[in-house]
Amino acid sequence: MTIIESATELNAPVEKVYAFLADLNNHQQLMPENIYNWSSTEDEASFTIQNMAKLAIKISSRIANQELVAIPSEKAPFDIELKWTVQANENGGTTATHILSADLNMMMKMLAAGPLQKLADHQTSRLKEVLG
Repeated sequence: MTIIESATELNAPVEKVYAFLADLNNHQQLMPENIYNWSSTEDEASFTIQNMAKLAIKISSRIANQELVAIPSEKAPFDIELKWTVQANENGGTTATHILSADLNMMMKMLAAGPLQKLADHQTSRLKEVLG
């Protein structure tokens, strides 16, 4: 299992960050330009990653103000879990961590690990821009 992680510090309370992340409609704001054909509801999203794959995800579990997990809702090129965790930090803000767990063989790991890390980093960076 390949684990890709990216974290950011936000000047927003945990409840606000979790509420934003808990609605997949908001995730379009976190995506890079190479994501298109975006379609979403509160619990599901589908999109195409340019030159890679079409993905459809759904929320599989929620722990209020702590954790949100999404998994593919249709056959994906590989098994992947997208998790966001949020926790209060000592500054009265929130530490948000995006964790991608992907079942990649060696060939897929060489091809996908870099773009997946870039995606996770982009999403945490955009989350900071959107929520402060």
